[in-house]
Amino acid sequence: MIIGIPKEIKNNESRVALTASGVFELKQYGHHVLVEQGAGKGSGISDAEYESAGAEIVTDPHDIWRQAEMIVKVKEPIDEELRLARAGQIVFTYFHFASSIVLTEAMIGRGSVCIAYETVEKPDRSLPLLTPMSEVAGRMAVQQGARYLEKPVKGRGVLLGGVPGVPPGRVLILGAGIVGVQAAKMASGLGAHVTILDINTDRLRYINDILPPHVITQYSSQYTIRKLVQTHDLIIGAVLIPGTKAPNLVTRDMLKTMRPGTVIVDVAVDQGGCVETCVPTTHENPTYIIDDVLHYCVANMPGAVPFTSTLALTNSTLPYIINIANKGWKAACANDSALMKGLNVVEGKVVYRGVAEAFDLPLHDVVEVF
Repeated sequence: MIIGIPKEIKNNESRVALTASGVFELKQYGHHVLVEQGAGKGSGISDAEYESAGAEIVTDPHDIWRQAEMIVKVKEPIDEELRLARAGQIVFTYFHFASSIVLTEAMIGRGSVCIAYETVEKPDRSLPLLTPMSEVAGRMAVQQGARYLEKPVKGRGVLLGGVPGVPPGRVLILGAGIVGVQAAKMASGLGAHVTILDINTDRLRYINDILPPHVITQYSSQYTIRKLVQTHDLIIGAVLIPGTKAPNLVTRDMLKTMRPGTVIVDVAVDQGGCVETCVPTTHENPTYIIDDVLHYCVANMPGAVPFTSTLALTNSTLPYIINIANKGWKAACANDSALMKGLNVVEGKVVYRGVAEAFDLPLHDVVEVF
């Protein structure tokens, strides 16, 4: 199979979908890998490394999209990429369709086979291709939140860890999944007072077992959220419902009850966000202020640490890439129930319920596309 790795064009997205090691593995199975010139530069991978591993370096991205039977990316196609996708061509990447009707309609129109990293789901309901980036984003949420709590960037002027004689900052985390746990680890490690909310009591018990005593777990409700946002310095949205939009847990009217300089980091923004006032931002312009509350809503947070993120992502995606390349998408999905759930839009048909429901589109049985 001819596999194409284009350079990411999203604002300040420096990750790349495949490492040189990944190219080498694919070559062992006889596949041909096209890598756009400079695609790995942001992640510290040179064109020479790719060539040494067996890749063909291509200068024009149009050539990659035209030749490749499977395109492997990090982020969803944007701008001119939406016009380059072909009917029947496999596109394997983070799509987050439920957050964009424009993207969804465009890929329906192109007739491509769209397999979304974020909805690949194992029988135990774990999300193997979302987990590594959730781990990065969860840790980064605290790192960025701590930074934007500083007064020169309009935060409250709070040091999360406090100092002797001064209480630590207070961090509220909405959601106890991968993002939430990683955020709690980072925040508690800094010495902050941490409260984490969820509606899954088994998950809350697990967190009580693994995290230190100054991480407080509470059952989530609108009443509890309304009360806690008034007293916490950093609020982290860590809610995910696979393949569909996250619910608005923090509403517009709650902002007026928060203290000036409170910081919100909505990690769920690439899936629509769990804070009503959050809209996607970029690393170039990451924040904005509403009612004296600072919002950080960068949709590709892990892109700021591409060396770590690229390696973590490829570790997880490569086995699936090899499986698809070796067997073709139909056989690969038929033999792997987790990969089957990654199918979102196939040759013009929406086959993932969360995407269909988000935009009231017809839902087709996945069996129809085989």
